Amino acid sequence: MTSTAQAQKSGAGTAHPDHLGHVIFIAAAAAMGGFLFGYDSSVINGAVEAIRGRYDIGSAALAQVIAIALIGCAIGAATAGRIADRIGRIRCMQISAALFTVSAVGSALPFALYDLAFWRIVGGFAIGMASVIGPAYIAEVAPPAYRGRLGSFQQAAIVIGIAISQLVNWGLLNAAGGDQRGKLMGLEAWQVMLGVMVIPAVLYGLLSFAIPESPRFLISVGKHERAREILAEVEGDKIDLDARVSEIEHAMKSEHKSTFKDLLGGSFFFKPIVWVGIGLSVFQQFVGINVAFYYSSTLWQSVGVDPTDSFFYSFTTSIINIVGTVIAMIFVDRIGRRPLALIGSVGMVIGLALEAWAFSFDLVDGKLPAAQGWTALIAAHVFVLFFALSWGVVVWVFLGEMFPNRIRAAALGVAASAQWIANWAITASFPSLADWNLSATYVIYTVFAALSIPFVLKYVKETKGKALEEMG
Repeated sequence: MTSTAQAQKSGAGTAHPDHLGHVIFIAAAAAMGGFLFGYDSSVINGAVEAIRGRYDIGSAALAQVIAIALIGCAIGAATAGRIADRIGRIRCMQISAALFTVSAVGSALPFALYDLAFWRIVGGFAIGMASVIGPAYIAEVAPPAYRGRLGSFQQAAIVIGIAISQLVNWGLLNAAGGDQRGKLMGLEAWQVMLGVMVIPAVLYGLLSFAIPESPRFLISVGKHERAREILAEVEGDKIDLDARVSEIEHAMKSEHKSTFKDLLGGSFFFKPIVWVGIGLSVFQQFVGINVAFYYSSTLWQSVGVDPTDSFFYSFTTSIINIVGTVIAMIFVDRIGRRPLALIGSVGMVIGLALEAWAFSFDLVDGKLPAAQGWTALIAAHVFVLFFALSWGVVVWVFLGEMFPNRIRAAALGVAASAQWIANWAITASFPSLADWNLSATYVIYTVFAALSIPFVLKYVKETKGKALEEMG
């Protein structure tokens, strides 16, 4: 019996939970990992200049401290699946929450630069774990009829985490009199910014005790009765629970465990479809999007914006990011992935080119001329909006759909790794590039945004409305 036939027999495809609110709570609790992902990724934005001043370091060393968290991210993402398969999804969330908490305390109370860098790696490891476990758990627990909407909680939580971190940073900076190194609660303001992450980290850990283990994991370790209880809880007791358990068991046994060897082939080491996935990941990062979240306060201060205002602009940018993400969630299944990607690329080219033009002017009394200053500010928001409504969401949709079943897991892993590496390259290089020539740096990002257009037109195929079995 096929998986489709079994699903029809069990009634899973049309299952509706008796208490949808409870299922939403479960998905939202799991998505707290995404909130921490977004929060931790961007909270460092408020500490960049203070770290530079406190430890008297240059741009290259500063960039490594900021970017080193991405090494932890890559390791955490690469190992999370294996850890979750061995000890369970919930335990994996609890480990992630504990690492987030420890990292927040350590980052807030460093005794040296290398100590701060170490805690950044620990936090990065937690980010990597959360980025894998949250979506996987939600997909395994959500009723099929609600899986798409509940799965979108993760991305929504990430962009909300980014926004909240910027709002908190702005509030703390105001409380410290506009000085990142001003005193708050006996610490410098930037230390409090990093330490505040303890609150959502502890909340994530507590919530993990209030949600059930994944039925898929329970079945894999022989706890069938508990799996039935949870399936009844999240999919309703009108389904045939025995048939549903058999369906999951059959799917797990028939799955092909893709390996790195499966990706090899073609004239350039990897199969062509794998290179397309890598290309999507690299273009998503090489347009410089994470500069907006890691360095925006520093960027605005470098062209004469008051520190408090620069933090506020970082917050407004993150609100635009949320708006763009919502737009993408609404239209990605209506107009398709490729059209959204192309619209986003055109918008990003315009925004980045205007920023490059504005930054090409000399500062007057430490500030950009008024017209160029406002142009840069508006263009930065335009860039983030078009990224969020397109590449920010579409790339992850593509990567989840575009690969043939036989290689999907391994290919997604390679593409995600390429994304972390590209993220690191941009994050580590920006301070030095900005010191060299800020306008030219944005020209580079503009070129990559422009190149993404022919890349999508020539190599990326639409996946809207296609079954996963049709890919490849």
